[in-house]
Amino acid sequence: MDALYMADCYLKEFTSTVASVDQGKHVILKETAFYPNAGGQPNDLGTMTTGDGTAYAVMSVGTSGGIISHEVDRPGLKPGGTVRCAIDWDRRYRLMRSHTAAHVLSRVIIDATGAKITGNQLGLDRSRIDFDLEGFDRDKIAEYERRANGIIAKALPVTISTMPREDAFRIPGLFQLRDVLPPDVKELRIIAIEGFDTSACGGTHVKNIGEIKGIRVVKAENKGRSNRRIYYELVD
Repeated sequence: MDALYMADCYLKEFTSTVASVDQGKHVILKETAFYPNAGGQPNDLGTMTTGDGTAYAVMSVGTSGGIISHEVDRPGLKPGGTVRCAIDWDRRYRLMRSHTAAHVLSRVIIDATGAKITGNQLGLDRSRIDFDLEGFDRDKIAEYERRANGIIAKALPVTISTMPREDAFRIPGLFQLRDVLPPDVKELRIIAIEGFDTSACGGTHVKNIGEIKGIRVVKAENKGRSNRRIYYELVD
């Protein structure tokens, strides 16, 4: 299966063929631009429409063994059928902005503290990042926010490329999220913010960090001995 979003995060509509249907409502396409729930980024929503105009709502998207499966709202789609697919773009684009914002804020905090990222979860209203960090200077939070917004204001371009696994491991700081790379992954997708950050990531991102517009840190928590959590939201 081709995951079309890997190369083009701005693909809103596409045509595909139904490869298989399980239990009436779990649909696998030959290629898809729907992002599955993975890596802390929620799945896309949207519709699949057949040639006769029958529309099926995409309720959830998941992945197993590298295969992306779409759950639609009702049975009816058949293997071999052609569907015109449309992504809920407002939802996707907001998550793209939030995901790229996570890379900016994370790099600011990593550079300032040497912390490691242990988890993250994007949301439409607010998102969070977890850090492995012994000390937690709350007085620095506002400074991190200011630095991140200063970087966003530079409107740096974002590029997507791929790299062999063995080459990627030679680059210091490429893996922001610790211990999550499966051993069978041989080629990595690289997200680069020009002159600022380069990270291995499979999520969707904006083409220029200026599209983020801005962020606001809304909460900071101690979640354990060395687990620190920061919540942020987009500023529109």
